[in-house]
Amino acid sequence: MRPPPKLEGLTEQVLWDLYKNMVRLRRIEERLMVEYRVANEMKCPIHFIIGQEAVSSALKMLLRPQDHMFAHHRSHGYYFAKGAPLKELVSELFGKSTGANGGLAGSQEISHPPSRFHSGAILTGASSIAAGVATAIQMSGTSDIAVAGFGEAATEEGAFWEAVTYAAAKKLPLVYVCENNLYSMYSLQLERQARDNIAERVATFGMHSEAHFGNDVTLAYQTLQRAFERARAGGGPVFLEFYTYRWTAHVGPESDDFADYRMKGAADFWKSHCPVHLMETAMEKSGFLKPEKKKVFLDEVDREIDEALVYARSSPFPSPDSYLAKNMSAEPPLAADLLPEGSLENFDGYQPDAILAPY
Repeated sequence: MRPPPKLEGLTEQVLWDLYKNMVRLRRIEERLMVEYRVANEMKCPIHFIIGQEAVSSALKMLLRPQDHMFAHHRSHGYYFAKGAPLKELVSELFGKSTGANGGLAGSQEISHPPSRFHSGAILTGASSIAAGVATAIQMSGTSDIAVAGFGEAATEEGAFWEAVTYAAAKKLPLVYVCENNLYSMYSLQLERQARDNIAERVATFGMHSEAHFGNDVTLAYQTLQRAFERARAGGGPVFLEFYTYRWTAHVGPESDDFADYRMKGAADFWKSHCPVHLMETAMEKSGFLKPEKKKVFLDEVDREIDEALVYARSSPFPSPDSYLAKNMSAEPPLAADLLPEGSLENFDGYQPDAILAPY
């Protein structure tokens, strides 16, 4: 058994906020799972994150409005970490025009540009795009940072290692957050990789790299805090690997135990190390969590979710004629302004054989 989260060195307000972030996220995801099949109103795939709420809840405490957050398809925790609104997320899942992306992206591609949050179904896209944005931040001379969240399978793509190489060489203001939940769809990590040593491999590229237990929210908070301080101060990028576990299926609320892909006893072990329960137990023992305070908060969250569901269900669907503009623009491309047409007067379309002879 893992020891309980250490509360020393953190204020009561920080501890309470970390706990609230996790409980709110868990409550939202559980309710969405219940509502998913009601009248079949949510038709987009949803990758729930129940069981791995700690890291994104800690991120929510540390990200600034001007920071950029990029994520993959299991993105709801990161969405809320950037302070993006619940109503717009729920409306997006319902495919409504009031959704974060007008009801056209669904869960896998949900973004909220005003919050500087973007996700996508391309597994390693977050690591590459974040490196590009971090380059722009470095050139601007601000103390902002770019953060990319992804799972362990993202490190099996070549684009990830190219981004790591570049970020380390240029000392970019970038933090990579790898939530290693052990599985890529129905495939165990150690069936795909010879060793469980992602953080060690990243370190060989010259990037500061650490691996930690990912269900301890205070540990996640303090680890991320150090990484953010380093990146903001010009100390270069940081790679953080957090071991965690998703309780739910790869996608959707239904169980995928039929695939029989999980290690025996793994679910029981990780559920006994539930990040919410670990923190709740530690706070109760220390006297920081009072039952009446908890009840008031839970009632507030439930009302917020109820209001978001009513908002989504009462919102209109996108207008059918709006789809064309999403795929084709009537405006000329920017390249037309930047690259004026050259003269063809002196162009000779005939290329003598002698030009090709040396090859």
